[in-house]
Amino acid sequence: MFDSTRRLLYSIMNPKLLIFILNSYPPYIGAGIRVQHISKDYREVIVSMKLRWYNRNYVGTHFGGSLSAMTDPFFMLMLINILGSEYIVWDQAASIKFIRPGHGRVVARFHLSQAQLDELYARTQGGAVYRPEFSVDIIDEEGEVVAQVKKQEYIRKKV
Repeated sequence: MFDSTRRLLYSIMNPKLLIFILNSYPPYIGAGIRVQHISKDYREVIVSMKLRWYNRNYVGTHFGGSLSAMTDPFFMLMLINILGSEYIVWDQAASIKFIRPGHGRVVARFHLSQAQLDELYARTQGGAVYRPEFSVDIIDEEGEVVAQVKKQEYIRKKV
């Protein structure tokens, strides 16, 4: 049952539908997180968050948990949609380094290059497990880095 449902989701999931689903997700609504763009090939995602009364911390800047949440599933979702149902992909680890206080609107731009994908395909042949680390910066309206996030993914081709 699960595999047939998963195959159906892969066949009908398109970037606009995924944007709608994610922007309707209650934790994202509550944090003020908005998915702005997902490219047709899933190699680029842009996510933003405005500073609001309900997502600021005690000192009036972006709450660190919301900054982390705005980066949580995106490399995994990108890889699932690029690789398809022949691969197992899940988030395995994450770290965030806060660089400066976040004020106003912040943006995270996720990107997967062809070189990263080529390495992934090469390292997972024959069902080998690959645990690459991907990075994304959260940038404020002045173009300054607010936080740096690293995500480790678990990727394995089904055999």
